[in-house]
Amino acid sequence: MLLRIVRLTFDPAQVPAFLALFRASEARIRQQPGCQHLELWQDTDQPHVYCTYSHWLDAAALDAYRRSALFGEVWPATKRLLAAPAQAFSVVRAG
Repeated sequence: MLLRIVRLTFDPAQVPAFLALFRASEARIRQQPGCQHLELWQDTDQPHVYCTYSHWLDAAALDAYRRSALFGEVWPATKRLLAAPAQAFSVVRAG
């Protein structure tokens, strides 16, 4: 299983637009082949900073989502709201 974390920093004024976009998209993201889990986290010290945390069957499933029409709709809309470049990384459980 591949774990994906994406840190998103928004202008505080853009947070409501991001939350509306996320809420409108999250069920469809969860239905993507290979998506096993999706959460949205909010930074406790910087409330305009969020992270998406997702579990994917493998890197191929994540890559397929990143080539999907849904990603092509959601990511550009999210990116327009960012105050800083997103930080994304994938990890697997050690051991």
